[in-house]
Amino acid sequence: MKSALVLFAHGARAASWAAPFERLRDLSAARLPDCTVRLAFLELMEPRLPETVAQLVAGGVDEVTIVPVFLGQGGHLLRDLPLLAEGLRVAHPALRLTVVGAVGEDPGVLAAMTDYCVRSIS
Repeated sequence: MKSALVLFAHGARAASWAAPFERLRDLSAARLPDCTVRLAFLELMEPRLPETVAQLVAGGVDEVTIVPVFLGQGGHLLRDLPLLAEGLRVAHPALRLTVVGAVGEDPGVLAAMTDYCVRSIS
């Protein structure tokens, strides 16, 4: 199996907004040398999720995990992402697609963010 990790972010008009997500992609890729790691956006920026997954599948990837790099389960993750995932499953029926929860809802991420907030007043 050839696997890929796709970090899924919202997107913004300012190109500089993507910088922390690009660093996250690069840091993740460094820790996953046997896995392709990509960054894809919902809107306002490229590449978009469907194009990213299509490129991965064309390159021989047969297993994709999507990690929403959102702080919580808002409308985009409750409505838009399930529709996108269903479209990906229809377009690539042989693809094993996994969508995990929002990164900001992970207890370890929340703990790291809490530590940061607490340190900010020290």
